[in-house]
Amino acid sequence: MAKGKVNVFFCQECGYESSKWAGQCPACKAWNSFVEERVDKKSSKTIKEIKDVKTYKISEIEDEKEVRISTGISEFDRVLGGGIVKGSLVLVGGDPGIGKSTLLLQMCHKLSTTENTILYVSGEESLAQIKLRANRIGKFGDKLSLLSETNLTLIKGVLEKAKPDIVIIDSIQTMYNEDVSSAPGSVSQVRETTNVLMQIAKGLGITIFVVGHVTKEGTVAGPRVLEHMVDTVLYIEGDRFASYRVLRGVKNRFGSTNEIGVFEMHQNGLKEVLNPSEYMLSGKAKNSSGSVVLCVVEGTRPMLLEIQALVTRSNFGMPRRTSVGVDYNRVNLLMAVLEKRLGLPLGEYDAYVNITGGIRISEPSIDLGIVIALESSFRNVAIDDKLICFGEVGLSGEVRSVSMVDKRVLEAKKLGFEKCIIPEVSLKEVKDIEGIEIIGVKNLSELSKTLYK
Repeated sequence: MAKGKVNVFFCQECGYESSKWAGQCPACKAWNSFVEERVDKKSSKTIKEIKDVKTYKISEIEDEKEVRISTGISEFDRVLGGGIVKGSLVLVGGDPGIGKSTLLLQMCHKLSTTENTILYVSGEESLAQIKLRANRIGKFGDKLSLLSETNLTLIKGVLEKAKPDIVIIDSIQTMYNEDVSSAPGSVSQVRETTNVLMQIAKGLGITIFVVGHVTKEGTVAGPRVLEHMVDTVLYIEGDRFASYRVLRGVKNRFGSTNEIGVFEMHQNGLKEVLNPSEYMLSGKAKNSSGSVVLCVVEGTRPMLLEIQALVTRSNFGMPRRTSVGVDYNRVNLLMAVLEKRLGLPLGEYDAYVNITGGIRISEPSIDLGIVIALESSFRNVAIDDKLICFGEVGLSGEVRSVSMVDKRVLEAKKLGFEKCIIPEVSLKEVKDIEGIEIIGVKNLSELSKTLYK
């Protein structure tokens, strides 16, 4: 073995490093995920003498004005926090075929008619294949250049020479650094390649978008340090066989981390859905038991969703519980609260809970909607189609307050809802809103009396 090189084992799922092979990763518990790679262990050298290192007081540092570039796609700008920040490194992840490359190519289409120069680097497609996909989107300006290359050294040379404003790397798993002996897509290659791209982005002030593949758990393939190195992490979610797509920001150093953008897949690319509430509620059944509309907040945007529940008598000794779009354990917890506080014998019934539209929500404000849908299905009594609800439910059966109550109520009023059930402690926040009947409830007993008089 060459001097300074050692063999190490890496977990392909999470990037955990070990000196010996193991059947199960101690960090992420994945089986048979360790691969052997050769790593250079170079001795570190001091760049500066300690006496040359200077610290600065925060008052001595001048404020830098944040320069943003609009992508031309309002939903994309919303998730990015208002636009592209110059010199930032953005990671875009998602399942194969979900629309990552399409969305970024649409962004290039919008920016190619501006003064910004764009370089699209593809390691997965030839230039002819990219051209075929671009023809479906529209006519591009002359500011867009294409490069089909996987050698990072050559790509770095092109970037230093051309100095484009925006660069797309599609994808990070296909790029390789000649200084790293492992194969492209390995943990070492992904980590070192991203580190080089980060230095280019910060040193030359180039905004770089990196496309990343995801694992079966839905996280970006490679070490978790990859997400820590970049400035922004975006995920495109949704069923690849359905028409909708949700762009979600899970990390953003320049904006909110809870914003989402909603798109609909068409033949010529992704189309923005400017009113997700109306889109998610389309096709809602009338006068159907076990169905209720609730309001959630993603970032700064209130969004209305339909939640459905089906409660049927169990034919086996063990009742079945299934949830889609909501936490399975949360549904079990709320069913236990209903059984204890309202006396509903749900232990003898199967229960199925679903958020329509395929979106996944973890916000506590959906508790009230789950409870109402479960009780409605159990009693087989339909809920008023013009009623909306939101609120957190505690183990004692109390209905607790949530954030941005006024925004939620105004969104419901805008879409024509006439009644709104909210936590009683939040009534003072919406006392000035007119045109919609607002009902405050303290606990599940009051809620049941209100709905089933």
